[in-house]
Amino acid sequence: MIIKKIKDSEIVLKKRDITDEETDAIVNAANERLIHGGGVAGAIVRKGGRIIQEESNKIGRVRVGDVAVTGAGALKAKYVIHAVGPRMGEGEEDKKLKNATINSLKKAEELNLKSIAFPAISTGIFGFPKDRCARIMLNSIKEYLERDTSIQRVVFCLFSDNDYKIFEETLNEILG
Repeated sequence: MIIKKIKDSEIVLKKRDITDEETDAIVNAANERLIHGGGVAGAIVRKGGRIIQEESNKIGRVRVGDVAVTGAGALKAKYVIHAVGPRMGEGEEDKKLKNATINSLKKAEELNLKSIAFPAISTGIFGFPKDRCARIMLNSIKEYLERDTSIQRVVFCLFSDNDYKIFEETLNEILG
């Protein structure tokens, strides 16, 4: 585990399953239709319960780069923030990933949350390069935490050793 301070907040890297995280909210790497079948989304519904999918069905579509919120069912978190990341090849992927990241943080603040956990958004079946994802997400979060914010803790839950290593190296480059 690595912890880096930014003003009154911290960024934390962990090698762990995001569904076990005890932050106020966890971020789901969602698709536009909020159909949670595989990857992070599928794991969240399997562990948190069908209620998450049922609430998502009531929301309907979410544009790429935007977010929606549901309860977290049986998960330790209070909320799931469903961030729709880009698919590689659709255009403006970097901008869309940055928007998904920033909009997740904004939504957490709107809900008066102090902590939020992210996966590596869009790096699974959406094919986004992991090193590029790490740079965009970590830079976006750094910029966000450098301003006045009520968010105290941003956790990255990275599932594999390789993902953790990529995020660790990128975080060390960005924050020293």
